[in-house]
Amino acid sequence: MHRTRKSGILLHPTSLPGKEGIGTLGTEARQFVDFLHLAGQSVWQVLPLGPTAYGNSPYSCYSAFAGNPLLIDLAALVCDGDLASRDVKGSFPADWVDFPQVETHKLPLLERAAGAFFAAADQQRMEEFWHFCDANNWWLQDFALFMALKSRFKGKNWSAWPRDISRRESAALQQYGEELGPQIGAHKYVQWQFYRQWHDLKSYAGAKGVELFGDIPIFVAHDSADVWANPGLFHLDGAGQPTVVAGVPPDYFSKTGQLWGNPLYRWEEMAAGGYDWWTARLRSSFALYDLVRIDHFRGFEAYWEVPAKEKTAVNGRWVKGPGEALFTALETALGKLPIVAEDLGVITPEVEVLRDRFGFAGMKILQFAFGSGPDNAYLPHNHVRNCVVYTGTHDNDTTLGWFDSLKDKDRQKVLRYLDCAASGMPWGLVRAAMASVAALAVIPLQDFLELPASARMNVPGTPRGNWSWRFTGDVLSEPLAKKVHELTEIFGRLNR
Repeated sequence: MHRTRKSGILLHPTSLPGKEGIGTLGTEARQFVDFLHLAGQSVWQVLPLGPTAYGNSPYSCYSAFAGNPLLIDLAALVCDGDLASRDVKGSFPADWVDFPQVETHKLPLLERAAGAFFAAADQQRMEEFWHFCDANNWWLQDFALFMALKSRFKGKNWSAWPRDISRRESAALQQYGEELGPQIGAHKYVQWQFYRQWHDLKSYAGAKGVELFGDIPIFVAHDSADVWANPGLFHLDGAGQPTVVAGVPPDYFSKTGQLWGNPLYRWEEMAAGGYDWWTARLRSSFALYDLVRIDHFRGFEAYWEVPAKEKTAVNGRWVKGPGEALFTALETALGKLPIVAEDLGVITPEVEVLRDRFGFAGMKILQFAFGSGPDNAYLPHNHVRNCVVYTGTHDNDTTLGWFDSLKDKDRQKVLRYLDCAASGMPWGLVRAAMASVAALAVIPLQDFLELPASARMNVPGTPRGNWSWRFTGDVLSEPLAKKVHELTEIFGRLNR
């Protein structure tokens, strides 16, 4: 973790304002960077950027390496000459994402832009495109073919495709590769545009002293290019179905645990290959971000394995993960790893040892701090320097929503600790985060905007209605930037 005290804002790009029905990597993203700079912030934390599958969750994607096409700024494609300005106009809700409407509008336009590019691009742009394809062919070809096949077979899971292509027989790969050539090319074009827009944004942020803080899930979706292209790295049966899946055991919050359903890694095969897949994944992530959070870090030490046919997570077992061997291999290949370990929930001493062995920062959530006495590890007076403190994350309610949901005696306990009045929330909790000894403090934008529970990003365990919150362009005011800047300066976290 950085030696210098810093702070930042958590905001997924989909939540940015704009005319395309969803936040993009265009003008509004740069305006948000400008706000961060004006407010003295050094970090912009985002959620995973991959192409989302069912439920629109950034934690369930078709690829661990590809970018989400919906984040591409269409206005930039107009400037490139690949679209006409009249093509990109649409009418969308301003304060939430209607994902089906956005997909219906945007995906055909991206395909049209690809067609225009291949028909009329100049030599310089075409050379840039082919350079991108050559540099990323190790994942891009499989992903582009996977997505083209998804369309050919009407969205079916890859394990339900015809046997020859679901098993990746050489003749089938060649046949479909030729038949679907234009569609494959279009998907490669879209990924090229995503990556060039992201790297342009990253350069812009870097010039303003703003680091990009990314997020990767430990597991991948079964219906993904990753599993289809690398079946030997996962516990699958002869039909391509998982034999065991990921989850967490029953606890105080759930009598049946949580059954996530992700296929589990065959870690012995990963080790035999020198952990090459994970090395490639982290190398790709560090090219996108300055700092990376790994979700469910405890799964590297031990993970909850559930037989795939089970309906709940009750009948699972703990299985040892790769532990130190994985991160030793990663450090050997990549050098010191700028990683934040998501170490929330019930964490064993073995997980803490693994985290600390490699110097990874942990996480402290202030909304979790008030359920017990003064020894609660999430209370600011118990924090350590090598951690990231949050008021809440994307999985929590907004601080105002959380505070309003508490019983009166619990609200009084919070206010006594923070030494503030109820009218001072959520700023009382924000101030406590900024004052913490933690090297990095990250505040969700919703808390700076004093928003209620209706602005919550995600409610874990609920399949619908998540990930759609957006803010409107007029809320990032100069007075707000000044207020955030002053608080940041008081506690020695200014962007320097």
